[in-house]
Amino acid sequence: MEFSFTQDQIELRDGVRAFLDGTHGPEVLRRLDAEGGRDPAIWRSLVEMGLTGLIVPEAQGGLGLGLIEAVLVAVELGRADVSEPIVDTALVAPRLIADEARLAAIAVGELKVALAHRVNPWVADADQAGLVLGGAATGERLESADPLRRLFAVERADADPAMLDLSALTAAAQLVGASERMLALATDYAKDREQFGQPIGAFQAIKHHLASVAVALEFARPVLWRAAWALDHGHARAPVHVSHAKLAATDAAMQAAETAIQVHGAMGYTYEVDLHYWMKRAWALAGTWGDRAFHLRRLDAAVIDGAMAIGPDQTFETGMQHG
Repeated sequence: MEFSFTQDQIELRDGVRAFLDGTHGPEVLRRLDAEGGRDPAIWRSLVEMGLTGLIVPEAQGGLGLGLIEAVLVAVELGRADVSEPIVDTALVAPRLIADEARLAAIAVGELKVALAHRVNPWVADADQAGLVLGGAATGERLESADPLRRLFAVERADADPAMLDLSALTAAAQLVGASERMLALATDYAKDREQFGQPIGAFQAIKHHLASVAVALEFARPVLWRAAWALDHGHARAPVHVSHAKLAATDAAMQAAETAIQVHGAMGYTYEVDLHYWMKRAWALAGTWGDRAFHLRRLDAAVIDGAMAIGPDQTFETGMQHG
């Protein structure tokens, strides 16, 4: 079995990362926080980067890529803490829409899409959406743990299983990206902060905490890619793999957040340190598109019913390969 990314996929990931590093740094997050969380110029830059057409079919003006590429991009969006509705619009909605005109409008950034589902008591970015899939939202703004998220009360919502799985998958990807950023912030701080005449990162206890986060991420990543592959190929157990990915990514993110706070000490609780943006995003994503209890129930049911084999040899089934 081979599971490696193609050169094109690696270049896509690296290109998106470089673009977001250059255009969406912590200073942008602070400005958005002060100004209400949205900037039309950021959306235009995402459109110009081609992200809105990523998985739209080529016949409708998109790139026609698959869920592996979508998840690669979602990880980078989580790593940069992008708050524009690019995930719902560009990485989920095209798989749920058959209307060619709407797909073409998504590809060029003219149509933003919001998603309504019974698993969520809110609809994100309903005020900007030209289309709400799966239900409707009111104009009532709701509070969020993440100040950069714009949530609105649900008027009605369906329970589309495809929407749930796609959205839970991309939420898991963003959690992995946020975890990577929190680990990087904690590591950088541990290298710079000195106590007793040396960087705190030289102390074994700090090293162990950071290493544990890195291990949690290494466990979450392959589970995420398996879920993306399974969902992209219509695998019968794809929903279970998605729940596994959401659980693993949530656990990694919570561990990354806790460790980053411990490494930063009291400074980690202050607004002046950038860490809080990724922590708040991780807390919000952990509860969206099914919280930990929801996905644990799905996973438990699959194991008990015998629909999902468990063990170290079951991470990737025979024949599942990529690259």
